[in-house]
Amino acid sequence: MTVVEIIGFVGALIIGLVLGLIGGGGSILTVPLLVYLLGFNPIVATAYSLFVVGSSSLVGVIQKAKKNLVDFKIGLSFSFPSFLAVYISRRFLVPGIPENIFTLNGYTLTKEMAIMVFFAIIMFLAATSMIKTKKEVVETHTKQPYYKTFVQGSVIGVITGLIGAGGGFLYVPALVLWAGLPMKRAVGTSLVIVSLNSIIGFTGDLHTLDIDWTFLLSFSFITVLGILIGGYLSKYVSNKKLKKSFGWFVLIMAVYIIIKEFSQH
Repeated sequence: MTVVEIIGFVGALIIGLVLGLIGGGGSILTVPLLVYLLGFNPIVATAYSLFVVGSSSLVGVIQKAKKNLVDFKIGLSFSFPSFLAVYISRRFLVPGIPENIFTLNGYTLTKEMAIMVFFAIIMFLAATSMIKTKKEVVETHTKQPYYKTFVQGSVIGVITGLIGAGGGFLYVPALVLWAGLPMKRAVGTSLVIVSLNSIIGFTGDLHTLDIDWTFLLSFSFITVLGILIGGYLSKYVSNKKLKKSFGWFVLIMAVYIIIKEFSQH
């Protein structure tokens, strides 16, 4: 095992720790870690990230369900349009994007660059949602018509499919505002959607990519181990302070990705 691989697996443990400590956000580091540290192609990295996110979220569902913080009915109804969108994105949309999207004045926007820049934008949005106080999300406890949920779930599903992140930071406010769930229950329920989306989305990649199962299962196992350790440590650490600090870190990472992508093209 090389030094880079060892650092990569340490990174997997840190991702798990973050997920266990603050209940989300850690998965958004998986793609940059796989791309910039371990040298994976962004398409492969987003696919692997979906598997890591899916398996780690399943552990989260079990933890939250024990505390009665999961609404499986709402989670599954929201999952249906979402996982369809993720699967279609991974199976047809991502492979269908041309390698060179456009060329302007000798400058070419490639598929890999476009995915990483889009990923950085989503990271920026995730970071701001972690840094801000949550007063903007009002617990309405009123439900909207299902067709609206279907459209919203589909849109988030496409975004999730493109970047290979869990999208928990998008689903939690959606469940509060659109399904009328209390915040803590929305967090638990979002994990049901994230786990289903990610695993089903990943199956779309099985048709188009060669998967290194030994690496992927090892990486996922270490992430889950990190979640269990983080979940235990979360009893002793301030969740709010951690979330805000991690939000700033994700923001810096988003800026780094944009600078790196534009400087190397």
